[in-house]
Amino acid sequence: MSTTKSELDRVMQELQRQRDELNLKMYLAKAEAKDEWQELERKWQEIGPKLDAAGSEAVKTGGNVLAGLQLSLEEMRKGYARIRDRLH
Repeated sequence: MSTTKSELDRVMQELQRQRDELNLKMYLAKAEAKDEWQELERKWQEIGPKLDAAGSEAVKTGGNVLAGLQLSLEEMRKGYARIRDRLH
């Protein structure tokens, strides 16, 4: 089968459209990942001092402080996983 220039042009236009769509999706995914990263960085800065203070507070509150910190750390772990998935 012979391929004409117009058929090649049509294929090229379709590939260009797909390329543009993917480029936009990648840009938006990176922007979302960056926003999530900034939020996780804010939490990272807050969690260090809380973890240091958790030892003595855990005795007073029966572990509620440690449970809360554990939940925060798990949320951060999931957030990092989401960013990693968006960037791959």
